[in-house]
Amino acid sequence: MSAFLEFDRISASRPDGTPLFSDLTLALGRERIGLVGRNGAGKSTLLAIAAGLRAPEAGSVVRLGSVGLLRQLPASEGSVAEALGVAEPIEAMARLEAGNGTAQDAEIAQWDLPARLEEALARAGLAGLDPARSVIDLSGGERTRAAIARLLLDPPDVLLLDEPTNNLDQAGRTAVQSLLAEWGGGALVASHDRALLGLMDRIVQLSPVAVTIHGGGWADFVAQRDAAREAASADLDRSRRELARQRREARDRTERQQRRDRMGRAASARGDLPKILLGARKERAEGTAGAGRALGERKEAEARAAVEAARQRIEVVIPRRFTLPPSGLPPHRTLLRMENVSLARGGRRLFESLTLSLTGPERVAIAGPNGAGKTSLIRLVTGEIAPDSGKVSAARERIALVDQHARLLDPVLSVVGNMRARHAALTAHRAHEVAARFAFRNEEALRPVATMSGGERLRAALAVAFADPAVPQLLVLDEPTNHLDLESIEELENALVSYDGALLVVSHDTAFLEAIGVQRTVRLG
Repeated sequence: MSAFLEFDRISASRPDGTPLFSDLTLALGRERIGLVGRNGAGKSTLLAIAAGLRAPEAGSVVRLGSVGLLRQLPASEGSVAEALGVAEPIEAMARLEAGNGTAQDAEIAQWDLPARLEEALARAGLAGLDPARSVIDLSGGERTRAAIARLLLDPPDVLLLDEPTNNLDQAGRTAVQSLLAEWGGGALVASHDRALLGLMDRIVQLSPVAVTIHGGGWADFVAQRDAAREAASADLDRSRRELARQRREARDRTERQQRRDRMGRAASARGDLPKILLGARKERAEGTAGAGRALGERKEAEARAAVEAARQRIEVVIPRRFTLPPSGLPPHRTLLRMENVSLARGGRRLFESLTLSLTGPERVAIAGPNGAGKTSLIRLVTGEIAPDSGKVSAARERIALVDQHARLLDPVLSVVGNMRARHAALTAHRAHEVAARFAFRNEEALRPVATMSGGERLRAALAVAFADPAVPQLLVLDEPTNHLDLESIEELENALVSYDGALLVVSHDTAFLEAIGVQRTVRLG
């Protein structure tokens, strides 16, 4: 298979010199390759290197085909045609068709453009979109799809996609999945969307420790990764057992030497052996003991090094775990009741006659296209806004909201600082205890939130929300996985699965909703 793009032993670092990845060698042909790794592992950097926007620190890049990087469209006053770069030829063709075109119009006219534009918009999930429509009127998901259409107008050999399904509703995600499923060229995709990663032919995992390349899509990657985790755990157990054995043997050697020393002192005290023989025995014993000690110390040092190496390896391959404290939610307590609720915003009716109740540890998802009113519904639940009509009753003293941007956090403060700012009666000691439960131990609990990754910020927001002695019984999550890497998503899933309270979740991530055991879905729009 001929390659469109080749990386030969390339390396990259952060601006402060911290390594991102090194010695990456990869050839991309007519295939789809997924990029995964912790936030900050260098996925966006690698895409920038592939696009020629950044040079690698070491190694070389060969481009044997054209590359196209997906760029988000800003919310601007211009038209869709202007954002797609086709306004000028469209206007030139309109003047020519009206009979008042110029020679310059004839030069820039592209008579196949309407058909190409229609096809590109349809493939991006925007069939029928008027090119004259203002970009500012598009939702975030529609702008992402329009950016995809811009790439498809003149299809490159290699698509470079950086989190292409972020902020997309289900229709937008389906459009991206269909695009990649049908794509005949190469694609390099950084994503935490497991459905999208399921379409990949290979997956590249980036980390400062090593770059690993896995054959197959997400399911194959998970199987190989889980096998590596099991092997790492077994290796750590073996190393610990070996260290314990070496320490036992060192203790036994010491005890045997002490017995020999006592016997030697007793023989010397009796005086029934020549002094020259006693001296020779003592010298030989000291030499043997010294050699034994040296050998034992060397073996114990090797065992300690093996344990440390195994521990470092397990920290790389096994994600951190955290738990949510028990809420004590009674099974028959109703936490939320909405009766015939209607709401309009900006002159547009979002929903009407909405009735919803949530009793006991239920798990409910709020779904719908972008702009359907999902976030507005959450604001009704938390009491931030009131309905136009109908009634909302909620046990708000036991409700906590955590959104994708972790807005309840002050980025200047640490985890402990945020907890104490929100919960005035919380002592520093208790704040550190809560932080440790959410995997912020010692100095990590004192880091400013502004320096944290998406996954760390989400954990910090949960720590603050659950720091109150009156533990939340209803946790409301608004697109919690949008800015998380895959390992952080799995960490969150594990915590939510064991949570005994109720969940109300806005998310387009169907794999996430399935993993946390959502029982029913309210669809808006």
